Amino acid sequence: MKQDYNDLLKPELIKTISGLALIARVIVDGYLSGVNHSRRVGPGMEFSQYRSYQSGDDLRLLDWKMLARSGRYYIKQSEIETNISIKFILDASNSMLHEENGLSKMDYVRVLVASLAYLSQNQGDAVGLFALNDKELHSVYPKVQKQHFNRLLHELINIENHGKWPENETESRKLHDRTHKELIFFITDMYENNEELTRFVKKLKNLKNEVIVLHIMGANELDFDYKGNVTFEDLETGTKLKVNTAEAKKMYLQSLENMIKNTKDFLLANNIGYHLFRLDEPMGEAIQLFLKKRNNLV
Repeated sequence: MKQDYNDLLKPELIKTISGLALIARVIVDGYLSGVNHSRRVGPGMEFSQYRSYQSGDDLRLLDWKMLARSGRYYIKQSEIETNISIKFILDASNSMLHEENGLSKMDYVRVLVASLAYLSQNQGDAVGLFALNDKELHSVYPKVQKQHFNRLLHELINIENHGKWPENETESRKLHDRTHKELIFFITDMYENNEELTRFVKKLKNLKNEVIVLHIMGANELDFDYKGNVTFEDLETGTKLKVNTAEAKKMYLQSLENMIKNTKDFLLANNIGYHLFRLDEPMGEAIQLFLKKRNNLV
């Protein structure tokens, strides 16, 4: 299902809390109309349905009126909230400032995270945000409170991209939590110098959590539809390289294909999910992926 919301993806809207909240609501409601809280059956809250009594069930949950009418034992089932902790960890290096058609990777990520956080908030989940580069760490630790969503959006807007992903892992260790059930999205363009990103994401995985890498790339990066002689600049190092695009295209695309395959194989071998997203495609697939992975932890 596709939805035309491109007219909302403008930097002036994305850079305000009200604008970002509006975009998130339009995207999520457009794809998930009619879907509210994710719930499962159990003792508590509102009555949902009956099921047959099984050995070991709490006798206090027996429905005696049903027993009188049918002569059979039934347990009342009800709905309880299934809350988990959602963490979004963002690559805030300079390469995420790559821009196509007026939209940078970082602004795309802001909209993506805001949309998934909006969905998480509606499900009653605790949501946290972390953005990291070799200059600073932005931290919003997971909370459930409704006003927490606006605080998360405020921090999301104020993230400044600098330098590279840190080689030193001291800061990144602060993001680990091996005691709680978590769903972690690591959002990055996977540009690295010494496998610092792959080392980091591998250490995020443990037996209690689900980790997914969302690989963000532009159409120009993936298709290499450049013409003539073009000068490319590395946004993280400032290095410039002039190339003949006709000669470079085949080698570039082969190298890119190998990088994506090797990255995906490495992550899957470590029980880490991998999904590639393009700047020019709708975000509905990310929302469906989020719901699927969340349900795996319930």
